[in-house]
Order: sequence, then structure tokens, then C-alpha cells
Amino acid sequence: MKQRIQFIINPISGVHKKTDIPGLIDKYLDLDQFDYAISYTEYRKHAFELATKCSDDGVDIICAVGGDGSVHEVGTALIGKKTHMAIIPVGSGNGLARHLNIPLNVKDAILCINDGKYIHMDTVKVNDRAFIGIGGYGFDAVVAKEFDKGKKRGLLGYVITVIRELFKYNPLNISIDIDGKVKTLPVMLCTVANSSQFGNGFTVSPDSNVEDGELELFILKPFSIWNAPRIAYNFFRKKTQNAKFGEIIRFKNARIKLSEKIAHYDGEPIDVTDELSVSVVPKSLHILVGKKRHE
Repeated sequence: MKQRIQFIINPISGVHKKTDIPGLIDKYLDLDQFDYAISYTEYRKHAFELATKCSDDGVDIICAVGGDGSVHEVGTALIGKKTHMAIIPVGSGNGLARHLNIPLNVKDAILCINDGKYIHMDTVKVNDRAFIGIGGYGFDAVVAKEFDKGKKRGLLGYVITVIRELFKYNPLNISIDIDGKVKTLPVMLCTVANSSQFGNGFTVSPDSNVEDGELELFILKPFSIWNAPRIAYNFFRKKTQNAKFGEIIRFKNARIKLSEKIAHYDGEPIDVTDELSVSVVPKSLHILVGKKRHE
């Protein structure tokens, strides 16, 4: 019996045209394995609604065709469900797709679906919300909010936003409680990492593993603007930051208090409370991955 797969396309994500994607799906998807249908998002959170309905209707695989925002909406809709998730990454950053070795080329991403390799991935719960890859409460949250408001997409849009906001950003004050050990300090970044990177190769937690039942808390301490190039270089080279500036703490459950109630989950800007209860939800999302994860 063929599997049913629903493609949910975000027509405005990233910088790539989406008009050719239906034709590529029809050409490269293994139609001996799959019956497919395509739907398009029309507003924010529409992908979540579509994915929820398709899963409830018994669709076997739901594929997010878009960027990290689309991946976040589809992924959070499928947490704890039998339905599998796939990704065709056509967004600006494609952070989770890069971590999972899913090809950034549409044709190859479709062929990856044909291969049918999947994992049982951990997800993250924060108070009553969820995310699947990366969540942040510092400078990255400001960048996500400003990027979301802007019209310039892609890597260039991120770079412009980062440079503009860096010169006027004031460090965030946080308090972290992990197993009764409390740490209070000012930070530039306070990032909860299930996967390794924001996107575009900007890697905050090189050793993060979405299957290990643990999360990483990455803290970037305040630094002078003269150190920014070296710090940025380490992010893109997937190197751990110098202990003078960066620290990674592994955990399963944590409580975090914030001086500013702004965040992003998988690149999506969001308002939060100033007290957060963060926990890993092991093996709660079935997701298709690239070949390298199984070689």
C-alpha cells in the first residue's frame, strides 16, 4: 500500500521561487511509494493548522516546504504523533535541515524522501510551548524579531540585521537554575540548543545531538566589538567559543529567569514570560533525515 504524503508549501519563504516545486515533486518523488497532495500556507500558523488536520486524517508523512518557520510550525504540530515529518528546505537559514544533512537542493531533498531514512528526534518544551531545534532569549531573539519585520531575506538580510542591531544591543540579565545550582550573569546570547545551529552554518553548539535525550544551554558573555570577528569566525567554523566568552551546559531540565521577555523558537520571534521551565521531550518527533546520519 502506498504511503500518503502531504506537501505544505510556504510560498513566501526564503529567496527562491516556489512555482517550480510542484513539477519537481511530480518528477522526482517515487510515485510507486507515495500518493501525494500539495497545499499552500496563507498566513502565520497556517502550516500548523494544516499539519494538525492532515495528521488527524491519517496522512503518513507531512513535508514542510519552506524555511525554519515552516519547519517549526509543522514540527510542533507533529510532536507525539505517529505521522512522520519531512523537509524540503527553501528558506533563508534552514538550520534544522542542515543539522540533519537534508540536501538544500529541491531535487535532492525529494530524493531524500524516497530513501525513507528517519530518526526519533527529541524536542523541547518551554512552559506551555514547544520548539524542535534552537530557542534563544538574547541578541538572537532581537535579530529574529527585526529580521521578521524586514523585507530583505536570505543570508544578506541576516547579516545586515545583525550588524545594525549589534551596535545598540544591551546585554540580557539571566538567572539559570539547573539541578539546584544557580548561575546569575549578563549575557549576549542565552540559547537552548537541541540541534546545532541557527542556520546558514552559524553554529552555536557543535556537539548537539537531537537523539541523545539532552539539551545544551549556550551562553555568550558580553564582549567588546573588537572581538566580534573572532567570535563570528568560531561560529561559522563550528568551533567552541573561548571560555572567556562562551560556555555550554548540558541539561535535561532547567529554570531560566530573564530581564527581557523576548525570544525566538526555531527563528520565529515570540513573547515569553520572565520565568521559563525548559525540558527535553525525548524521541517525540519522527523525522526524515539525510543519508550521512546513517553512514
